Amino acid sequence: MGLLWSPFHSYLTSFPGPSAHPAPETPSAHRPLSDDLAEVGVDEWRTRLLPEDKVREVVKLREAHGVVAMLGDGVNDAPALAAATVGFDMGAAGSPATIETADVALMADDLTKLPYAVRLARRARRTIRFNIALALGLKGILAVGAILGLLGLSVAVLVGDMGGSLVVTLNALRLARTQG
Repeated sequence: MGLLWSPFHSYLTSFPGPSAHPAPETPSAHRPLSDDLAEVGVDEWRTRLLPEDKVREVVKLREAHGVVAMLGDGVNDAPALAAATVGFDMGAAGSPATIETADVALMADDLTKLPYAVRLARRARRTIRFNIALALGLKGILAVGAILGLLGLSVAVLVGDMGGSLVVTLNALRLARTQG
């Protein structure tokens, strides 16, 4: 993570898996935040970094861990957001430069939405992959059926286009049920 504020330390623990190697840039107050960071397993952090220093740290983290997520909210964060694998912007508080540079813009100044955004993105990716496979598989089966004379061309077109479109649309609508 690029930025971690003390009141939001508990949300860091909601990211599952061994891929979370947080190295946050912190506000200038070391003492109270260091306790919170230790509580979630962060043993190093950076303070008062200039934009070019943030980029250098993100590049080091990418070399060490492969995937780096950066959270930023100001114009000074834009270069580091661009260098990160995934850049998150704190939308309402973010500058136009960070909103433009980030991969994901959280439209509320609420870090509690970050785990929800990650969950929704992962679920959306699975849904998209499933929908593509379903649509291609359905088209393939119907094409073979039409070629072999088992289905009329009009049935294949109607089921393949209209039916397939409805099925993938309804499946995608399930994303709206993702809890925040």
